[in-house]
Amino acid sequence: MLNSPSDCTHFQLRFLLLFSRQGKLRLQKWFVPTSEREKKKVIRDMIMLVLPRQPRTCNFLQWKDLKIVYKRYASLYFCAGLEEHDNELLALEVLHRYVELLDKYFGNVCELDIIFNFEKAYFILDEFLMGGEVLETSKFAVNVSMEQADTLQEVL
Repeated sequence: MLNSPSDCTHFQLRFLLLFSRQGKLRLQKWFVPTSEREKKKVIRDMIMLVLPRQPRTCNFLQWKDLKIVYKRYASLYFCAGLEEHDNELLALEVLHRYVELLDKYFGNVCELDIIFNFEKAYFILDEFLMGGEVLETSKFAVNVSMEQADTLQEVL
């Protein structure tokens, strides 16, 4: 198994942000220790960088010492920060898989699902990613965890 920075499958997110077309932050997950002040600056910068971009432009950006990968789904932008040597195509796949997991749980997820069920969106993310790395690749396994959590919540 290769663990060098040149390994094309290497991948670790620094952060994951979901924000609306209006620039409202809907979800944030930080995988490295970051001060509140720095978080606010990163969020503001990501919104300012991503929102004005034309629809057919590249989904990869360079920002400071990070690669930024984003993808728009309906009215939400999914935005991830990666290390310089990380694989941006893999990050795009991870964003897409997270959307698929949300779709599976919510049935065609929309911004309101994230707003009113943010704890479920975080739970799905925590079942899928840990420490910025993919924990579970199986949509079925994540769905089973969600069903078990929902059943437990109903019992309590």
